[in-house]
Amino acid sequence: MRIDVFTIFPAMLEAFFSESLLGKARRSGLVEILVHDLRSMAVDPHRSVDDTPFGGGAGMVLAPAPIFGAVEAADPPRPLLLLSPGGRRFDQATAHELSSTEGFSLLCGRYEGVDQRVVDHLVDGELSIGDFVLGGGEVAAMAVVEAVTRLVPGVMGNEVSAVDESFASGLLEYPQYTRPADFRGWAVPEVLRSGDHNRIARWRLAAAVDRTLRHRPDLIAARGGPSEAEMRLLEEFGYPCPSPALLVEEPDAP
Repeated sequence: MRIDVFTIFPAMLEAFFSESLLGKARRSGLVEILVHDLRSMAVDPHRSVDDTPFGGGAGMVLAPAPIFGAVEAADPPRPLLLLSPGGRRFDQATAHELSSTEGFSLLCGRYEGVDQRVVDHLVDGELSIGDFVLGGGEVAAMAVVEAVTRLVPGVMGNEVSAVDESFASGLLEYPQYTRPADFRGWAVPEVLRSGDHNRIARWRLAAAVDRTLRHRPDLIAARGGPSEAEMRLLEEFGYPCPSPALLVEEPDAP
C-alpha cells in the first residue's frame, strides 16, 4: 500500500510515521508512506503557501497554486482526501474500506482552510475525525494512517488482534488483564485463569457487551439491540440486563 500525505509540516508527520508498528511496516516494505511539503511549490522567497481571504475576514487560507503543484508533481494514489471538519466521519468501517485499496492520499488543511477550488477541482472527497477543531490536518492524518495501516496484512503480526479490537464487531473490546494475578487486592477475574478457552471466549463477549452498554449504548442500538445469545451470556456471567429502551421487539409471526 502507498499513502501520500501533503502538509506544510512534513517533519512532524515523518517523526510519527517512523515509530512503532508503523515505522516497522515502512522499513519492511509493507507500507510506503510519502510525505510532501507544500512549501516546496511556493515561488516567493518566503515560501508562502497562504494568503488573506477574498471578502475579508480573520485568518489566512491555503492558496491553490502550491497544493495543485505538489499534487500534480507527486501523481499520488487516489482517492485524495482533504482532512476537514466538513468531511465524511472517519470510523473503523472507513478504515477497513481504505485498507482494502492499493493506496490513497491525504491533504492536511491549515489556518482557515483551503481555497475552495482545491475542493471543487482537485480532491476526491473530504474526511473528518470528529466534531472538534484542530489547528490543521496533521493530527488527523496521523490518526487515519495508523488506523488504516494496522489493518494491512502483516503489519500487526498477530492478525487476530485486529479482529478482537473495539468496533471490529460493533462492540467495545473486552477488559484486558496481565500479571500479577492479584495487584493491591484487585484480582484478575477467575475465568481468565481457568484455562477453559470456551468459557473465556463467552466471558469476553459478555464483558464486551456489558462494557458497550455502559459506555457506548449507541453502538448497541445501531446493531438493533443485544441479541438473544448476548442476553444469555450477560445473565450467565452476572452482568446487569440492559435498559428496555435498547431491546428490540421481535416482529410478530406471520
